[in-house]
Amino acid sequence: MRRLLMAGNWKMHLDLRGARQLAAGLKRELGEVLDRDVVLFPPFVLLADVVDEVENSAIEVGAQNLHPEPQGAFTGEVAAAMLASVGCRWVIVGHSERRDLFGEKDDFLNRKLRAALAAGLKPILCVGEHLEEREAGKAQAVVEGQVRACLKGLDAEAMERVTLAYEPVWAIGTGRTATPQQANEMHAMIRGLLGGMFGGAVADATRILYGGSVKPSNAKALVAEADIDGALVGGASLKVEDFVQIVRA
Repeated sequence: MRRLLMAGNWKMHLDLRGARQLAAGLKRELGEVLDRDVVLFPPFVLLADVVDEVENSAIEVGAQNLHPEPQGAFTGEVAAAMLASVGCRWVIVGHSERRDLFGEKDDFLNRKLRAALAAGLKPILCVGEHLEEREAGKAQAVVEGQVRACLKGLDAEAMERVTLAYEPVWAIGTGRTATPQQANEMHAMIRGLLGGMFGGAVADATRILYGGSVKPSNAKALVAEADIDGALVGGASLKVEDFVQIVRA
């Protein structure tokens, strides 16, 4: 049975004091959680402080993004090895906000994924369709294209460290959520696709998270589905009580 993973993406929120308070509150409530994984994704400038705050607990820390090159003249960017050096263990790759707002394409995300793996990080690859694509009946084709392109060239061994997150773009920050059945249908399609690409054992072992307006009121129903292995949570991860309820769903 796949171990649940609950991830909190803080996006561009909180200052140093707020981040420390949130991390300390979550450590107090979740530091001993052992039957599922909990990962926090603060902004770059808060990473080291959050790592320090959750030290000696079951909570791990990841980054929201990375650059595929190991170093160089890339002002404002952060390399995978830099993230690892401050205690990061995870990194998000291909969030829809990176795709839509910053124009990141699948081939570029493939390079990021490889860079993350080379540095020993565990990436969460995000995929998902826009509302017009779903309404046109193209949702599965869009997601399949993203999965194939972003995972191109990876082998089964590398996939042992990769997590996927299905995030329908129309449900992110909108208050709208895919029904548990809609989400599970897409997760099952992704798992079948992974089976064809990497074999059944890899497909069965890979965790696929759901993201898109996850909150305490819907988390339990979502993770109860057979192919949903946890959640990538946005706004609800910024409040201790809300995220704790989601983690314990």
